[in-house]
Amino acid sequence: MEKQIQDLLDHYEQIKTMMSDPEVVTDQNRYREIAREFKRCEPIVKTYHSLEKTRTGLQDAREILEDPDADSEMVELAQMEKEELEPQLEQLEKDLELLLLPPDPLDDKNIIMELRAGAGGDEAGLFVADLFRMYSRYADKVGWKTETLSTSETGVGGFKELSFSISGELVYSKLKFESGVHRVQRVPATESSGRIHTSTITVAVMPEVEEVDFEINPSDVRIDTFCASGPGGQSVNTTYSAVRLTHTPTGTVVSCQDEKSQIKNKEKAFKVLRARLAEDERRRQEAKYAAQRSAQVGTGDRSEKIRTYNYPQGRVSDHRIGLTVHNLSAVLDGEVDSILDALIAEEHRKKLEALQQNETE
Repeated sequence: MEKQIQDLLDHYEQIKTMMSDPEVVTDQNRYREIAREFKRCEPIVKTYHSLEKTRTGLQDAREILEDPDADSEMVELAQMEKEELEPQLEQLEKDLELLLLPPDPLDDKNIIMELRAGAGGDEAGLFVADLFRMYSRYADKVGWKTETLSTSETGVGGFKELSFSISGELVYSKLKFESGVHRVQRVPATESSGRIHTSTITVAVMPEVEEVDFEINPSDVRIDTFCASGPGGQSVNTTYSAVRLTHTPTGTVVSCQDEKSQIKNKEKAFKVLRARLAEDERRRQEAKYAAQRSAQVGTGDRSEKIRTYNYPQGRVSDHRIGLTVHNLSAVLDGEVDSILDALIAEEHRKKLEALQQNETE
């Protein structure tokens, strides 16, 4: 670990110097890349320096306690210092160990989320709207930007499908574990007997991909235009503003009709198509590495039931980590930090276990 830390300290000093280099400063793309790397390294360096300072303070306190000539007042102060610094040292060592774990290269990506109604008819569609509100509220709270890409409404206030993007700092790192089947248990407003219904929706979380990172052959995509349906003013059902993309090699279809402009709909549709194809390719690559998969909290498979929202009991249960919280209304209002933080902590724990196992083999 010492060599790893020293290499990182050297790297940190190099990028600090590069950030003041006029050639780097004038190249915005290069500067943005360097600044992102600086931000990644900075907490590791700060934690390491805090750790070294704590170690030095603790060593000084121990030397006083072992000094037979130290006066009683100094011994008392040293004992207090020792009792205060020992738990700090233990925590800093754990923090540094976690920070030194290999980062997920996708963690700083923006994302595209797709919510699809599953079993449960109109209730499932209404829950799509509920979860969209939950994620939007959470994004607003942490300062992220949300943009709707495409919708397919049910007519009763819900959605068959809903795609949207979230952009901001480290979005994928926080929301990557949301992929899977979300189950809701509640009494529908139309249920006169008070019987609890169970409905499901599917959530897909995909890192947003730039054209330079994942290229689509234009000849592989069939582009169809058609009249949009639903609310939207005079242009609806009169102009061919809606766009449907079909990726012929895979059969992947993406439609977008929310914008009045065909150009904007086409841009959004290509953004979703690129993310879907890149995610499918990433899943295929990950499937080859069983060890990497076992170090994850969940498979990320869209058929995996990951969470239940139970209205009668006011609880939310995440089945992957055995976590249950009894604040359903707050969670649906965007207060999801406790669940997301627990999932991230579990991933860190599994990664540490996998790392330690590899070191002993």
